[in-house]
Amino acid sequence: MSNKFTDAMSHLFDVSATIDLLQYDFVQQALIAGAILGLLAGVIGPLIVSRQMSFAVHGTSELSLTGASAALLVGISVGAGAIVGSVVAAILFGLLGAKARDRDSVIGVIMAFGLGLSVLFIWSYEGRTGTSFSLLIGQIVAPGNSGLALLLLCAVVVIGVLALIYRPLLFASTDPDVAEARGVPVRALSIVFAVLVGITAALGVQIVGALLVMALLITPAAAAAFVTASPVKATILSIVFAELAAVGGILLSLAPGVPVSSFVTTISFVIYLICRLGGSRRRKNTGRVAAHTH
Repeated sequence: MSNKFTDAMSHLFDVSATIDLLQYDFVQQALIAGAILGLLAGVIGPLIVSRQMSFAVHGTSELSLTGASAALLVGISVGAGAIVGSVVAAILFGLLGAKARDRDSVIGVIMAFGLGLSVLFIWSYEGRTGTSFSLLIGQIVAPGNSGLALLLLCAVVVIGVLALIYRPLLFASTDPDVAEARGVPVRALSIVFAVLVGITAALGVQIVGALLVMALLITPAAAAAFVTASPVKATILSIVFAELAAVGGILLSLAPGVPVSSFVTTISFVIYLICRLGGSRRRKNTGRVAAHTH
């Protein structure tokens, strides 16, 4: 067993060290950023799951890495670069992958090209290698004052736009053919939603990194879907699960000094397993009741 791993785990429940670290401004900012991101991910996650866009989220988060690494190379805001990269990716996915049979291949092709550019940009960067690594796995000190302001602004915009388009978007997500026949602008909504997902994924990269952003955008919503079929209840549960993962992951990572993404993904996965197990038992019991009734 690695000494580094053993030493980190021995400090996992060091409450006094955690309390001491909570006095620092950057830790408090990280917790606020995690709470905002948890709210955002919890709100948008159920729609992503219902629209079967998990692979698109993965592709968008990977391409936000391309924007972030390009920004790192030219010396501008990494957060802004990540957002630009993810929005461009989302628009390309929406325009080129409108047909379901083309969607996965389009995402795969664009993602592979974008990742190739990311490798080139990160390789060319002459600064600290730790900064480049944090784009992949996230880090607790990433938000900062400017990053927190950008996160808050983007969260307000994303939730505001979602509130405006929620009903037609939910209709288009549930039954796109009927929605289109009734005059709902399904394709335009798809592109707008893809851009919102792109912005959220770019924000998530700052906390959990490009490789693990699905732990906040997909896993909590997928867990909630096992518990309830109600869109409203699923959204509320998704927010609670995402907050537990984001804020809980940051708190647990403080004392041992382990990358926050490790705890965020672990908490998300445990919640998913519990909900999946509970949901399976609930469906079996419902089936037995229905069988006895008939």
